[in-house]
Amino acid sequence: MRNVLRGVNRILLALVGLILLVAGGSVLAVGLGANPPSWWVYGSRHDVLLSHAQRTRWRADGWWWPTVIAVLAVLVLLALWWLAAVLRRRRLAEVLVDTRDGEGARLRGGALEDVFADQTSRLDGVARARVRLRGSRGAPAARLRLLLEPHVDPGTTLQDIATGPLARARDSAGLAELPTEIRVRAVKHRAERVS
Repeated sequence: MRNVLRGVNRILLALVGLILLVAGGSVLAVGLGANPPSWWVYGSRHDVLLSHAQRTRWRADGWWWPTVIAVLAVLVLLALWWLAAVLRRRRLAEVLVDTRDGEGARLRGGALEDVFADQTSRLDGVARARVRLRGSRGAPAARLRLLLEPHVDPGTTLQDIATGPLARARDSAGLAELPTEIRVRAVKHRAERVS
C-alpha cells in the first residue's frame, strides 16, 4: 500500500510541477514579447487572464462566495494532508525495553538500527546491510536490505542473520519477537578486460 501511495505522490508532484512549469513558462514567454498562437489564453503582453466582466459575473449571486470559500477550504485541507503525509516520520524513534523490574527503559531506534546493520554487514558475503525500524514503540518491526556478494548462498545468509544479529537485537531490546522483512540483492560487478 505504501508503494502505491509513494507512486501516487510522485505522479501528483510531477503533474503539478508540469502544469506550473507550462503556465509559468507561457506567462514569461508572452511577457517577454513572444507571439502566442491564436488559441492561447493570452493574446499579448497586456492581456489579463480574466476580464473585469468575467471576474464580477457571479458576485451578486448568493451561492458564489460560499462555493468559492468551500472549494478553497477543501484545497487547503488536501494540501495540508498531503504535506503531513510527506513529512510524517517513517522511522521508529525509540523502542520500549522491558527491564523486568517494573520500570522499563527506552532505547533509541537509530542505535538499534546501527548495531543490527553493523553486525549483519560483518557476516561472510554481506557487502552492505541497511536496517530501518517501523511499527510502534512496544512492537517494532524491522526492514533489512542486504547487498550480497555473488558467491554467497542467500539461504545460509538468512539463517545466519536469524540466529545471529536478529536474535541479539531481539534479546537486547527485550522483545518477544521482532518481525523482519529482508530484501536481498546481489552485487553487480563490472566486467574488466584482462590483457
